[in-house]
Amino acid sequence: MADIIDRTSADDGPPVVLDRREGPYGEVVLRRHGRLLQIIANGCFLMDTSDGRSERLLVDAARDALDGRAEPAVLIGGLGVGFSLAHAARDPRWGRITVVEREPAVVGWHRDGPLSPLSAGAFADARTEIVEDDLVTYVNETSDTFDALCLDIDNGPGWTVDEDNEGLYSPAGLASCARVLEPGGVLAVWSAQPCAAFEETLRNAGFKQVRTEEIPVARGVPDVVHLGVRPG
Repeated sequence: MADIIDRTSADDGPPVVLDRREGPYGEVVLRRHGRLLQIIANGCFLMDTSDGRSERLLVDAARDALDGRAEPAVLIGGLGVGFSLAHAARDPRWGRITVVEREPAVVGWHRDGPLSPLSAGAFADARTEIVEDDLVTYVNETSDTFDALCLDIDNGPGWTVDEDNEGLYSPAGLASCARVLEPGGVLAVWSAQPCAAFEETLRNAGFKQVRTEEIPVARGVPDVVHLGVRPG
């Protein structure tokens, strides 16, 4: 599976809308800007196919924190443009790979739409399961458990796409995240900017070995991945 990466084409004329739908949580749009594909939700830019460094780090940081656990199961919150899923599927060390995505349109764009070149191999991988559900609902109701939970459904704990997601980063929400993790399991949370207060919230929720890894960007503050381990 090859990443769709082109850092030089984003200025090739105005964006072109490829698909626009009213989903269960509002409007979602897939558009092309040059050779880049972009996902917009309710007017808020979410992500594009220009680079997948931070999504790859999200998955790798969680995997590395598991200290060699055999065939760990990972839950990825948010399908997006598919970077996290594709990267996890490239790694034979992962066992079960579950992705929870609440927007049917996004899943469709990957199954047989413009995003399928990025994720077709991962979708075909026998380890992969795609669950169409709201992540907050899923972590509260599922009976499955995982060794790692990688969250990439917002622009960060302090910059949520939907106000209903805010509770996920609260002590109660983090308790739900811990509930679906095996003892010693890792929570990894992507954010468009560092959030020192969230580190403290993770510690207060009982997570150990809390730390933040930075991903350098061309301009502005770095993207980060917040990490915490559920005690054994």
